[in-house]
Amino acid sequence: MDREYLIKKWLDHDLNAEELQAFQALDDYRELTKLSNSLEGFKAPDFDSESAYLNIQDKISLEKSKISWFKPFLRIASIIAVLLAVYFYTTTLDTTTTTYFAEKTEIYLPDQSKVSLNAQSQLTYNKHDWQSKRDVNLNGEAYFDVEKGSEFNVITDNGTVTVLGTEFNVKNRPGFFETVCYEGSVKVISNNQTKILKPGDQFLIIDGNYIAQEKEKNNQPSWLQNESYFKSIPYKYVLREFERQYHVTFNTESIDTDKLYTGSFVHNDQELALKAITLPLNINFTIKNSVIVLNRE
Repeated sequence: MDREYLIKKWLDHDLNAEELQAFQALDDYRELTKLSNSLEGFKAPDFDSESAYLNIQDKISLEKSKISWFKPFLRIASIIAVLLAVYFYTTTLDTTTTTYFAEKTEIYLPDQSKVSLNAQSQLTYNKHDWQSKRDVNLNGEAYFDVEKGSEFNVITDNGTVTVLGTEFNVKNRPGFFETVCYEGSVKVISNNQTKILKPGDQFLIIDGNYIAQEKEKNNQPSWLQNESYFKSIPYKYVLREFERQYHVTFNTESIDTDKLYTGSFVHNDQELALKAITLPLNINFTIKNSVIVLNRE
């Protein structure tokens, strides 16, 4: 009988008595049976797929129940974390008030100190730190009525004004820094100078130079009454203040803007205000496309 045929039937356990006798007569019969016995040890154990599937499903259900309990907790924790972050951010953030052309406003600080902010000015402070540090940053002009308490600092890029509780005005503009004390006392530090101001005292620096001033007789700055007053001030600073109050632009190519000016202008009548700043210096003005052109008479 054919050798391959006998081996195949032997592997299928399908040999009859005659075929079994022929298979046992094969030359490699002993090697084939030995190999067959060795492979028996490598047979996979019986696998119950149904039981295995049910076992896996039980484990998945258990994990889902754990996750379904934990999910709401995670949501609540996330919301609390966001709220805490928002609270911390908003309570430590600086508070800034800005005025624009022809605009004035009043601000009450956390200790009820009152600040009047002139046109095109900016005041910044921090509510969170206020109890331990009464500091404000000023860019522009403001009048302060400070409640008594710890040290109060007005910080500008031209100097720092320090008080305990008083009324004073600070004007911090490009090239121009002025502090006037109206009540109490004020300490001013600027340009390596330190001055203690009493009621009526002024501290003025123009273009880096200290300018001595007479006593201030008024009990408040004139701009609170919608009027700007100047005494021996370079004309260019008068024109800049006019631009802030009326949102206009000057053409000054034909005039000397370093000439000193003494006088005032109102904030609610542009025509009258123009005459107030031009007639004393014999200057004419014309308005062309929203630009006020100044010329000598």
